[in-house]
Amino acid sequence: MAARRVLPSLARTSSSRIAAPLTALPRRQLTGLGDQKKWRRYQSNGAAAIKIHYEEQTTRTTIVPDFSRNTLDTHRFREFDLSGGVYIVTGGARGLGFCLAEALAEAGGKVHCLDILPNPDHAWSSAQSRVAPFGGSLHYHQVNVTDQPALEAIVARIADDRGRLDGLIAAAGKQLAKDSLDHTIEDAQWLMNINYTGVFVSATAAARQMLKYKSHGSICLIASMSGLVANKGLVCPIYNSSKAAVIQLARNLAMEWGRVREDGSGGIRVNCISPGHILTPMVQADFKRQPDLRELWQKENMLGRLSTPEEFKGAAVFLLSRASSFMTGGNLVIDGGHTAW
Repeated sequence: MAARRVLPSLARTSSSRIAAPLTALPRRQLTGLGDQKKWRRYQSNGAAAIKIHYEEQTTRTTIVPDFSRNTLDTHRFREFDLSGGVYIVTGGARGLGFCLAEALAEAGGKVHCLDILPNPDHAWSSAQSRVAPFGGSLHYHQVNVTDQPALEAIVARIADDRGRLDGLIAAAGKQLAKDSLDHTIEDAQWLMNINYTGVFVSATAAARQMLKYKSHGSICLIASMSGLVANKGLVCPIYNSSKAAVIQLARNLAMEWGRVREDGSGGIRVNCISPGHILTPMVQADFKRQPDLRELWQKENMLGRLSTPEEFKGAAVFLLSRASSFMTGGNLVIDGGHTAW
């Protein structure tokens, strides 16, 4: 094994909690210390703090983010801070998508909501005012996620405006409750086009800009526990199949985009959230058609109740922030214990 030599500190010393012999150096003083192609800027409170691990025999330089206390400011839970980042949420006009967009803005992000509806939810204006003190903002764009050219153009315009794109939540989706024998091929194609293909083209549109601007971003696909189990009391075979496909899609995109490339692009993480039953307009419509569903679904999870969109805000911020920096290809199942019986 190569003997290791610790470079003298030219800036701050690294945390004593770091076991490996690492030293924090400012980027401007790294010239000539190995393979610079692998270097990438890592923002830490506005400064580029980079740790160097030098292996003498191979002259190989490995760059890792510096999370030591003395390179971060005193802001609590800094790893969850999205300040300065640019984010997109599809299906962001109302329901779960709108709530998750608000969460990203509360964490300081510049959030762009995309939806097919002409206007967002009635709570939009109050949400804009509420997130402003945190440094975040909410913006709305009408677009159909199945219209790839229009979607690509809007995503590119958002990224070009600030020269970056840091994250995407793909939450646009529809449901169709119908017996299998009554489904037509048009039914299946319509639902899969929104719930699977729309998610796929949203992810690729975002990744295209992340690669262009070398943003090591994070993508969160909204799947469902329905991609893992059948919904008792509700027959929706194509919907459930589309959500299973989204979970598998996340694994494949994570594999394809995860590694940082020689030019500094890549490093894109892709994960899923699989919610249980949520009190959204879509679920409320199910209850109108089948009033007994609410009681049945409440009995089917370990908490004995249904969830609200607000209960997924923390998971969204986690997946799009540095707090989940080593998580990709994963599926966060948040269902009140429904699938754990």
